[in-house]
Amino acid sequence: MKLAMIGFGQAGGKIVDKFIEYDQRTGSEAVRSAVAVNTAKADLVGLDYVPEANQVLIGQSRVKGHGVGADNELGAEIAEEDIDEIQGAVDNVPIHDVDAFLIVAGMGGGTGSGGAPVLAKYLKRIYTEPVYGLGVLPGRDEGGIYTLNAARSFQTFVREVDNLLVFDNDAWREAGESVGAGYDRINEEIVRRFGVLFGAGEVERGGAVGESVVDSSEIINTLDCGGVSTVGYAAEAVENPSGGLLSRFKSDGTEAVDSTHATNRVTSLVRKAALGRLTLPCEIESADRSLLVASGPPQFLNRKGVEKGRKWLENQTGSMEVRGGDYPTPNADEVAGAVLLSGVSAVPRVEELQQVAVDAQDNIDEIEAESEAQTTDLIEDEDGELDPLF
Repeated sequence: MKLAMIGFGQAGGKIVDKFIEYDQRTGSEAVRSAVAVNTAKADLVGLDYVPEANQVLIGQSRVKGHGVGADNELGAEIAEEDIDEIQGAVDNVPIHDVDAFLIVAGMGGGTGSGGAPVLAKYLKRIYTEPVYGLGVLPGRDEGGIYTLNAARSFQTFVREVDNLLVFDNDAWREAGESVGAGYDRINEEIVRRFGVLFGAGEVERGGAVGESVVDSSEIINTLDCGGVSTVGYAAEAVENPSGGLLSRFKSDGTEAVDSTHATNRVTSLVRKAALGRLTLPCEIESADRSLLVASGPPQFLNRKGVEKGRKWLENQTGSMEVRGGDYPTPNADEVAGAVLLSGVSAVPRVEELQQVAVDAQDNIDEIEAESEAQTTDLIEDEDGELDPLF
């Protein structure tokens, strides 16, 4: 799938930067253009792969390049005010060579959580290509303001994009891990999972072609139901001494890899991916649509394994809209299975965030009501003695 990626805020920029590095390392060619937008100059300077011409510093007149300090309302205001500057970088995107936009942002900070929904709304108004979001939820231990930002931004972001793919940091942080090391490892996990998904169907000229190819239209159709999506991933190391240069058969015509074993491996990886640690934990039977991708050296992949995995997913989700295929990566040393579950509804973390948003709104309403009551008391007692308010 050919993507124009836009990293909004610190987390978004770092993840897009890592996507480009992954793309170059694996040769998937999924990232056709990349833009990074931020209110903090230091965050842009730290990017290694996003072209400097596509790094956009917004809000200079208001925050002087120092960021918005986790104020996502300010982040949204600045994005609206400086949308023309962002559009200037988006103008460099080769739209004729792009299947969709992907806006990547951390939901807990100020710039990304505030600005990403604003940009999504703007892009959908101008372009006909789908606009997807990749939102990263903060861990519960990162602080109340970040959770509140995520609760507010999540509702807006999911409404403005065609589908919101979610990665929940809280489900992936490890005990005793430093913040820096934790984020680096988590970003790698994000890119590995979504890289296999979006890389499917993008093959270099002269490269290996899958038996059952997953192209961009199948990914788009899977995401077309809207709402929230999550991705599962599982991998198993294999011996690939040829570096992928051997075909599926030996020179004497016999199979290089036992087909039954290959089938069972692919089917097992699909199950592990769906039932293991998802980017956003959920009940998989709540998915409206799903898609599986088996990747690895071509001699370790086969159509039968993909078909059995697809049938299993149909049974688990209760949906007939299950697509699947293989994505050959000749030089890989592992076989991997990625499962996209689209339109999931039974998601405890999302329900928790919605409750946080409701509680916050209730508190705001109480404060405003109390303020109005005090003002009314003052007006009513204007001609007489004022009752003490405190």
